Amino acid sequence: MVNFDFLKFFSFRDILDIIAVSFFIYMVIHFLKITRGLQILKGLAFIGSFWILAEFLGLRTLSWIFDKFWAVGLFSLVVIFQPEIRKALSRIGQKTHVVGIKFVEERIVERIVRACSFLSERQIGALIVIERGQNIEGLLEGCVSIDSIVSVELLITIFDPLTPLHDGAVIIKGDRIAFASCILPLSKSTELPKKYGTRHRAALGIAEESDAIAVVVSEETGEISVAVDEKFYRNLDPETLKNLLFKELGINHA
Repeated sequence: MVNFDFLKFFSFRDILDIIAVSFFIYMVIHFLKITRGLQILKGLAFIGSFWILAEFLGLRTLSWIFDKFWAVGLFSLVVIFQPEIRKALSRIGQKTHVVGIKFVEERIVERIVRACSFLSERQIGALIVIERGQNIEGLLEGCVSIDSIVSVELLITIFDPLTPLHDGAVIIKGDRIAFASCILPLSKSTELPKKYGTRHRAALGIAEESDAIAVVVSEETGEISVAVDEKFYRNLDPETLKNLLFKELGINHA
């Protein structure tokens, strides 16, 4: 029989404090896991152990050096993790700028899939970003405003190599093509195979920085991929692509 009498020594504030600290520790560990943090943390742990040993052995000069190192250590960490910190703060800022879920209808998804299938068969490169809850305009550069209904013909035309708008991303908001020829933030992930080029890094980059869905068609192989929630799905056939988009957009399909 488990005895819970010890709980009477904890107030509601104490329990809330424990939960908050646990969540903070979890976020720190998650941050270290998805960045270079674990490798750097191992290095810092080694230096810290060496410092303790120097203090224990009374090595004054070495201890003095470590004392000075600690004085600039925090500043050094900020410099080392500057890209990761900037990205984390950017994501927090983006999450506070919620404009409401863009309701993408089933017919819009089917048009996107048909266009991607056509482009894939002819190995024409494409990058289509579907905005969801977050406004991603602050992450885009060099866009050309389109503001047109989503149609298979227009998507194919935009990515035709002979058109001036083909080299960039198309942004879809709800049932409208909002922008074309957009430049997206590139992912620095080392997990993405080297065979994937700028389009794929841009797709993963926007998925890392926001909740948007990015569909990529490779011009080298015709392979269709999707980046969403920092995940990358590769080599999708049209039916799998459609089902994945339905799932991520919350579309109930019989």
